[in-house]
Amino acid sequence: MRVSTASEAGNPKSSNEDWAMASENLIVVLDGATARTGTGCVHGIAWYAAKLGSALAGLAADRDSELVNALMYGIRFTADQHRDTCDLSHPGTPSAATAVLRLKDTALEYVVLGDVTVLIDTVDGIKVITDDRVDKTARAERDEADRHPFGSAEKQAALLRMKHAELAARNQPGGYWVAAADPFAARHAVTGEVPLDSVRRVAVLTDGAARLVALFGLLDWPDVLDVLAQDGPTELISRVRAIEAADPSCMRWARNKRSDDATAVFAA
Repeated sequence: MRVSTASEAGNPKSSNEDWAMASENLIVVLDGATARTGTGCVHGIAWYAAKLGSALAGLAADRDSELVNALMYGIRFTADQHRDTCDLSHPGTPSAATAVLRLKDTALEYVVLGDVTVLIDTVDGIKVITDDRVDKTARAERDEADRHPFGSAEKQAALLRMKHAELAARNQPGGYWVAAADPFAARHAVTGEVPLDSVRRVAVLTDGAARLVALFGLLDWPDVLDVLAQDGPTELISRVRAIEAADPSCMRWARNKRSDDATAVFAA
């Protein structure tokens, strides 16, 4: 498969907390969770995503390993990298949504933990894989945050309340699961495989890149795959940025960040 990738920070003045690597046999994409509270970590979200991504890419490259086990060991390895310097028991310890796709023998395998979207275009239609459990938490707090324009004191206060409610549900039964400090969160990942001979195109999108469908509702998933095939991941992210810029108050399309870090990987 030929692979193309684009990644862009939502705020040019801050680091990109997404991380991605892609080859013809392996795709790894991480979306570091925004820290609105303390984290107990001296390194930061981008550091965490890069450390976990690098570890996971190396572990998943071993085709004899199970992808869930690779994710589990990657989380454990990354936790060990800052266990002595940071408080990994802190409720806001750095975390990241994660997706891994791997070609193995006659199948395309995947594991998804958190709200990264995987699109697999097959001869039988498009298979959409995402883990949206986080969106089902803190509903009252999310609705309250959506009532206020971006940048207002009311919005900031509501977002902080929302974040605390989210963190209370993170990696808890009945809540949602992401890669953080507990390696056993990997057991709650969405997993599966698709026969390789049925696969035509594949895309992996962080939620910032998936906004044209998931948030703005201006395209559908077949449209996204067509944009990626014809114009590439950079064009997809440019279209997201144009819509974000047209709604700076975040009131037409209610959202928690005016522009989010965005990463798109396409393979065909």
